[in-house]
Amino acid sequence: MEGTLFSKMVRYDGMISNETRKLLIRLADRYETAEFITGDPSWWMHQVQGSRNQEATAFVASGLSYGSRSQFMPRIGQLLEWAGSDMDDWLRTGAYQEHFALGDKSCFYRLYNNDTMRRFLDAYRAMLVEHGSLGEYLSALHSPLSTLHSIEVICRWFSEHNGGAVVPKDASSACKRVCMFMRWMVRDGSPVDLGLWKNIIDKRTLIMPMDTHVVSEAMKLNLLTSRCASMSAAQRLTDAMREVFPDDPLKGDFALFGYGITPH
Repeated sequence: MEGTLFSKMVRYDGMISNETRKLLIRLADRYETAEFITGDPSWWMHQVQGSRNQEATAFVASGLSYGSRSQFMPRIGQLLEWAGSDMDDWLRTGAYQEHFALGDKSCFYRLYNNDTMRRFLDAYRAMLVEHGSLGEYLSALHSPLSTLHSIEVICRWFSEHNGGAVVPKDASSACKRVCMFMRWMVRDGSPVDLGLWKNIIDKRTLIMPMDTHVVSEAMKLNLLTSRCASMSAAQRLTDAMREVFPDDPLKGDFALFGYGITPH
């Protein structure tokens, strides 16, 4: 099984010092707490009930999670208010169409206009109606699934269903927001992540959600040597974290977050 799950991983060929290893472990333990959720987009999925609703809320929230938190958090909150705190039902019934019209170029959030949102939500609704949930869609595929394969499947669905720009068209980019969503769904035993998909995807295959901030912090720790935020770079960083957290590499996501805000 391991050969299949890790067949596309790009091996980390550097050396992590004992000092850096201890630092990452200490930071991960310090920041992976319930307090981490406050102000984080993961907060929204903890405000609703039901696994399907939590999953749908998390996926939509992850799609809008770029730029400044002070700007995207209110936009996510607006959607959840319109949905009456039941994102799954709001999508499944098509009630969101009242707020987003095809062809409407009015801005909703930064690069996303109302037409962009409508196409994204239409594509997502099609999946929910046909397969029940995103998790059920993935679980119906051949298992065990790796995270990279799952991301490729998700990107392909939205590309083939005219889902617009919210979900990347393929997995060649770092797919930061999808990788973050996968962390929320797969990691179990966490006060932050839900673990709803713990039996669908092996958390050892999760990929670091990579943006410019993560790249910058990783380079300070000599975990990366390039500022390129590609999927291959995200895999290399994940592989470095696997050297420290072999059974749960995305504990390193909390460590890098902590490293970015802790004086050193």
